[in-house]
Amino acid sequence: MATTRVFSLLIVDDDPLVQQSLKMCLPNHWKVFSAVKLEAIQYERFYHAAFVDMHLEPGATKAAGPQIIEKLIKHNNQLEVVAMSGDLSRALMESCLKAGAQRFLAKPLMPEEILLILEKIEALWDLRSLDPSALRHTTRWVGSSSASAKVKKRIAELRGETSTVLIEGETGCGKEVVARLLHEQEAERPFIAVNLASIPENLFESEMFGHVKGAFTGAEQNKVGLTEAAHGGDLFLDEIEALPLSQQAKLLRFLETGEVRRVGAKESTTVKTRVIAATNRSLEKMVAAGEFREDLLYRLSSQRIELPALRERLEDIDELARHFLEAERPRRNKTIAEDGLAALKKYNWPGNVRELKRVCEQLSLTSPLPFIRDEDVAAWLKPAATALGAPSYTTIDFNKGLNTLVEEFEAHAIRTCLKQTRDVEEAAKVLQVSRSNLYKKIKDYKIDEEPS
Repeated sequence: MATTRVFSLLIVDDDPLVQQSLKMCLPNHWKVFSAVKLEAIQYERFYHAAFVDMHLEPGATKAAGPQIIEKLIKHNNQLEVVAMSGDLSRALMESCLKAGAQRFLAKPLMPEEILLILEKIEALWDLRSLDPSALRHTTRWVGSSSASAKVKKRIAELRGETSTVLIEGETGCGKEVVARLLHEQEAERPFIAVNLASIPENLFESEMFGHVKGAFTGAEQNKVGLTEAAHGGDLFLDEIEALPLSQQAKLLRFLETGEVRRVGAKESTTVKTRVIAATNRSLEKMVAAGEFREDLLYRLSSQRIELPALRERLEDIDELARHFLEAERPRRNKTIAEDGLAALKKYNWPGNVRELKRVCEQLSLTSPLPFIRDEDVAAWLKPAATALGAPSYTTIDFNKGLNTLVEEFEAHAIRTCLKQTRDVEEAAKVLQVSRSNLYKKIKDYKIDEEPS
């Protein structure tokens, strides 16, 4: 864990009791700057957060707070502003939000609420930090676009929360990264990750909840399930959409009661863990199709995070590409030229960040110059669209017959997936087939014999 960072807080309030009570409940790593009147506010100073009273001047007919907020944010657009007042008129509160405040607190202030808000503000600044030594966690969400800023804000909002979280987004857009960030912004505790698509249906109950010795053939000793292993921490269930209907009721019961009974056991134990689920499909559509339980969806989506596809945050490609190239040092020391970045931004990235990472690794290996040019990028991205033997669907040759057409598409899908993923095992997870089955299809279609 990194050493505790020092954060600065501006308190703008002319009531000395409020000033004193706020200072008393603050953690030691928060440095306080106070202003009791308008002239005392040092707008140019850097603050991580500001608590601003809406009626700074006694007897004022108009709240000064919104103007103060606007001026503070003008000097630092990342400042986290909390407005506060005993006046709870809707017009005043909405004017504060319009001015740029993130929250509005009613006076008298509650210490527990203040501490929780400060924890979330700390989490947000940690996520924004580009200095790894300043982070409280080892995982990073790379990107500074407005779409990325929303993701970081949402992650920070969930610090200290224990309810179930559902992460939604396309394959390769960073769902496990977000799950780990949610986990790492808490105190040290267990993190158990499992891809549900990789668990055979007949082993689901044993894997999730454990079993006792002799419960079934092959159960030679007691086994702790994943839910118990995650006690006191987080259980990350990736590809929740792959969970068969027959097993969804068992997961739902665990989410509702927290009770775990190992296969073959008579007694139940209670487990306290936060479940973080991820999906690359619309669970609402699956519910409508009868493929997913509606009550399980409600239970999973207590809190939701929707991740943008890479094509929706192309401005992050600069930072992402440099991040992936930096990871290749010192074995391969490549930079990327502006025309190379421009070429990356012209691509649609169906495989999202995972595909970009794979392309950057290949560019680092194959580019002949110390920097990557647009022609180097084109050599990798154009074949992805034209030279993979992709069948045309604008004109279909029905003379081939249905079986041949299906085989052509299956081969094309496997080639594309292998290009976007790191290896066969990962491709098998994405395609939701067994690894042995995928190896057989690769051999049948002679994909591994094709030139790279």
